[in-house]
Amino acid sequence: MRFTPQFLEELKSRLPVSEVVGRRVKLVRSGREYKGLSPFNKEKTPSFFVNDQKEAWFDFSSGKNGSIFDFVMMTEGVSFPEAVEQLAQMAGMPLPKVSEDDQRRDARRKTLHDVMEIAAKFFETTLSSRLGAKARGYLADRGLDAATQVKFRLGYSPNDRYALKEHLGSHGISTADMVEAGLLIAGDDIPVPFDRFRDRVMFPITDIRGRVIAFGGRALEKDVPAKYLNSPETPLFHKGHTLYNIAAARQAAHDGAPVVVVEGYVDVIAMVTAGYAAAVAPLGTALTEDQITLLWKMADEPILCFDGDKAGVRAAYRAVDLAMPRLKPGKSLSFALLPEGQDPDDLLRSAGADAIRDVINAAKPLAQMLWARETEGHSFDTPERRAALEARINEVTQQIADEAVRKYYRQDFGERLRAFFAPAQPPGFVARGHFGGQRGSFGGGGQFGGIGGRSGKWQPRIVGQRGPGGAGGPYVVMSQQMAASPVHRGHRTAVPTREALILQATINYPWLLHDHLEELASLEFRHGEAEKLKAALIDIAAHSVDHAAGLEPDTLRADLASRGLSDTLERVFAAVTTASVWGVRPDAAPDDVLVTWQQLVALHRQWHSLLKELKDAELALGQDASEANYLRLRDVKDRLSRMDGTEALIEGFGASSGRGAKTL
Repeated sequence: MRFTPQFLEELKSRLPVSEVVGRRVKLVRSGREYKGLSPFNKEKTPSFFVNDQKEAWFDFSSGKNGSIFDFVMMTEGVSFPEAVEQLAQMAGMPLPKVSEDDQRRDARRKTLHDVMEIAAKFFETTLSSRLGAKARGYLADRGLDAATQVKFRLGYSPNDRYALKEHLGSHGISTADMVEAGLLIAGDDIPVPFDRFRDRVMFPITDIRGRVIAFGGRALEKDVPAKYLNSPETPLFHKGHTLYNIAAARQAAHDGAPVVVVEGYVDVIAMVTAGYAAAVAPLGTALTEDQITLLWKMADEPILCFDGDKAGVRAAYRAVDLAMPRLKPGKSLSFALLPEGQDPDDLLRSAGADAIRDVINAAKPLAQMLWARETEGHSFDTPERRAALEARINEVTQQIADEAVRKYYRQDFGERLRAFFAPAQPPGFVARGHFGGQRGSFGGGGQFGGIGGRSGKWQPRIVGQRGPGGAGGPYVVMSQQMAASPVHRGHRTAVPTREALILQATINYPWLLHDHLEELASLEFRHGEAEKLKAALIDIAAHSVDHAAGLEPDTLRADLASRGLSDTLERVFAAVTTASVWGVRPDAAPDDVLVTWQQLVALHRQWHSLLKELKDAELALGQDASEANYLRLRDVKDRLSRMDGTEALIEGFGASSGRGAKTL
């Protein structure tokens, strides 16, 4: 609804600022003004002032100020029209009449909102009925208990072409309204419209005011063409203009919660469960301009949390491109990458809320993501390639529309480039003077201030984490493989998949402790809890040498539990969320167990050997940036890249279990 300036002025004249503010802030008169404690910051000395003559308020602790409309919007977390409606009700003023077309449109939308609400209640009721048993089982497997189902209004659409249609019809709703709301599939070639959602777990999608405007449905059968199905575009729903969980997230963000963007419905629920109440997700597509604008209304720097695989990194880079032209002072994005192969739901179930917090706390600013995209995995061993990088950075930063933000990005990337391409210097060397060359648009020689230095043959110098030289030592960039390894992720992250599989195989088949004890003892486990469990298994086997081959899985589990390792056991078994590695499961044939064990051990040893080589190569390059050390590092990284995906070699049934075993 649009409000005329005359209506807004009349509303302001009827409501003194002190009356509106006084409902939330205890005010004390101070001369011609009122003062009180800031509602935005905790303070003991009043720094919040209200002036009725100026029709304004001022908060010197936060720098915020404005009118009665601004105050309601900031303290209540509502939109401008909602603030006007609240204030009009407070003042006893009727809202202005709208045109007949607007009235018809509003009435139509109200009718469709009613239709969607009735549909949402139908899906909720069906989930709790006998028909929803399969859906409740799926949700239980995903760790979504009854309280969570109620909180997010989850439901179930029966496997019936006309169940919802008949239910809505019993409420006097026309088929045309059902079609317009996106609940039925209709067309010239469809004689009788039928339910769009069938045999799916239903996730209601609301607008910013919490009204149901659409649904997302998750199929329960594997052979369905679309695993997730969203409502089509309707008068209520435009998927690029809203976000899943937006209403609850807006209120949580207003209360101070960080805004976190994840990829799916269940991921949002996992993040909320982990303590991030302002979690949202786009609706089946990549982020849009409107969605980023919506995020910036909730937070200055929302965190985009993507899977750590290649697809997740690509999604992060797309978001970088989308945000760059729209950056404003104080408005940006941060990026958090999950451990590869895990989404927030997987990570929460396998490693707990602490692991989620580790990922979010390690979020990187947009500038760092952009720099990584332009430099990681590229060679800059020729002047032409270095010039191409400089030109590319110049092109990318030119996209920023805001002049001030563009200036500081150019300054930041100019410094990065100068450091990245600076000649390697001996320890203790102190550079004198400035980079040569004519001053360019980045404040130095050329575009970025003479990135090649003034003399000497260029050698790659990589910037990042300090090397072994301490404060005065060389900088060493940490490769993606090393940064993602448990060595650097810390011990609260998920148990690495391969370590979890090795431990699962040992616990499900204790005879491995008898036949391969020395092999298990020789493996290096980087995750603290995995290493603790491995040590306990070795100790159990060592004290029952004669009986290890006859140990039963239940007996072994009971012994581990008696040592206080029940939680560790749960985390290890939760770390693998797929059942595709058949050889570690309790019902595999012995020959398949042995083949799987041998492949897991071989992969584990190979990976750790390469990680050690990688660390040595990175340190060597940091100390001596020679071409030989650079080529050595690239060779190790290439071999690590070729190892990616070898886990798939142990997936599937083995020969003894009904399929040909895959081998290294």
